[in-house]
Amino acid sequence: MEKQIDPSKIMQIGMGFWASKTLLTAVNMSLFTLLAKGELTGDEIKNKLNLHDRSLYDFLDTLVALGFLTRTGLKETAYYSNSEDTNLFLDKEKTSYCGGILEMANNRLYPNWDLLEDGLKTGKSYDQLKPGSKPLFEHLYSSPERLSEFLRAMGGLQMGNFMAFSNQFDFSNYQTLCDIGGAGGYLSAQVALNNSHMKCTSFDLPAVTPITTENMKAMGLGDKVKTQSGDFFKEEFPKADVITMGNILHDWGTKDKLMLIQKAYNALPDGGALIVIENVIDDNRSENAFGLMMSLNMLLETSEGYDFSKADFEVWAHEIGFNKVYSMPLTGPSSALIALK
Repeated sequence: MEKQIDPSKIMQIGMGFWASKTLLTAVNMSLFTLLAKGELTGDEIKNKLNLHDRSLYDFLDTLVALGFLTRTGLKETAYYSNSEDTNLFLDKEKTSYCGGILEMANNRLYPNWDLLEDGLKTGKSYDQLKPGSKPLFEHLYSSPERLSEFLRAMGGLQMGNFMAFSNQFDFSNYQTLCDIGGAGGYLSAQVALNNSHMKCTSFDLPAVTPITTENMKAMGLGDKVKTQSGDFFKEEFPKADVITMGNILHDWGTKDKLMLIQKAYNALPDGGALIVIENVIDDNRSENAFGLMMSLNMLLETSEGYDFSKADFEVWAHEIGFNKVYSMPLTGPSSALIALK
């Protein structure tokens, strides 16, 4: 039988921004948080979210068709509810909320990606292509609201990976851990929760420390996770048996990647471990599409950053002096790369 070739995959991906922007808009308007309190009619949703009559049911029923909402009735007789996954992961009132990265996608990444073609032709990031805009981290740290959104985004993006890592990695030979660029402290928290003997430090800039400290108090981990302020470009890393970096190395160019790996090496004892959690690109560069697209995102977000494969990391780690490198699959497209001193 002759193979049938059709354009469905091309159209699905090419028009994928339709579905993406519909979901991002619903998250940004807190629709799922609203419906977590109970089912509502379309008219009730319209009034609570200040929507217009036109396209109200097209919007809500698109979310039904995409599987994010459930519905009984039709149009004016309809009642809308969250699906199980949106109710768990997109209700801002729940600790399981992981929509921070979607908020950031809607408010920053979505408009930035309009300049992908320009970035590919010039090698320049969004802020370099748009006069008057600020580099990523300057933009984030200039506003407490944006910084808080970013920290929630990173927590939501990596929470499943931190949980998997804290359960899968063998911590029996280690006592202390320092998470460099620890953001909201969630990696340290998961390690402490799942490995009672571990003492953890979350290391980040002074503007982040109060947020991390508050998070750890709220989780009852004030005595297990210490927060420490510092600049990992200007200061040496705190000494620890395990040094972790979650989505840190991909922000920087090769020279800075090597500098950070060297600082980790210096902070570790013999037998210590550097653990890098990233959307690691497969060595053949043909399977982990998310990791490759994350690297394109780094083109637009940073001046020199890019994502990398295990083979790339292995070269850097051996150049610095680490003895052994291996990988540990986590959730989705993410992996932990472990370098032993």
